[in-house]
Amino acid sequence: MNRRFSLFNVTSLTLGFAFLYLPMIILIIYSFNASKLVTVWAGFSTRWYGELLRNEQFLDAAWVTLKVAVASSTLATVLGTMAAYVLVRGGKFMGRTLFSGMIYAPLVMPEVITGLSLLLLFISIGLDRGVFTIVLAHTTFSMCYVSVVVSARLVSFDRSLEEAALDLGCSPFDAFKSVTLPIITPAVVSGWLLAFTLSLDDLVIASFTSGPSSTTLPIKIFSAVRLGVSPEINALSTIMIGIVAIGVVTASLVSKRAILRQKREEEEGFKQ
Repeated sequence: MNRRFSLFNVTSLTLGFAFLYLPMIILIIYSFNASKLVTVWAGFSTRWYGELLRNEQFLDAAWVTLKVAVASSTLATVLGTMAAYVLVRGGKFMGRTLFSGMIYAPLVMPEVITGLSLLLLFISIGLDRGVFTIVLAHTTFSMCYVSVVVSARLVSFDRSLEEAALDLGCSPFDAFKSVTLPIITPAVVSGWLLAFTLSLDDLVIASFTSGPSSTTLPIKIFSAVRLGVSPEINALSTIMIGIVAIGVVTASLVSKRAILRQKREEEEGFKQ
């Protein structure tokens, strides 16, 4: 009986991973295809990576996307961490329910509604659409994800460490900077990475808030795919997969090192 359930679990897991990752593996393989036809294998070649590096339109879109992702994820991490700290440490205050609802609303709000509402807002205040408006839009919807990640860490955080720092003469800000922030750093890094990935991948909201001179890479890829998939798009998608994979591995290593360092410091403190 246990073997049957074990075999079922392994089979389900294998099929699930194959469904998720097999298309990406095929895409990566065909990015090294020498043929112009993306479905016909004609030998190994790095030709399309060279063609991609000479495509100024894709390079400009990639630069815009990178700038937007870095700026929006950084702002979202700062604001999301502050919002999480207020929700977890602020206790009961007037408007807490409304504040919490506004923070978590983008999690369940359809992207089309979010993008359209932001577009109407930018038009009503006379703000020209461009890189700045995309950064604001991405910060708005990714901040809630950071808040959820950091809140989960703050809930399980031992508040006696903060109280000890306050008893030793630290101000609330110094206690947060010296005690709380180093401990929740893995969650903050994870939140930044999640916000960066969401911004890098966003198409719907960016299509509402971008201008003629601020086309992001997903919009450019979507426009190009409508005319047919080219090997350059496969090469570009492979590079994006590599960047995200490197970011995930780096964040995991940083988080693991921070957790190990925290445990080691706690053990040394107990020994003393």
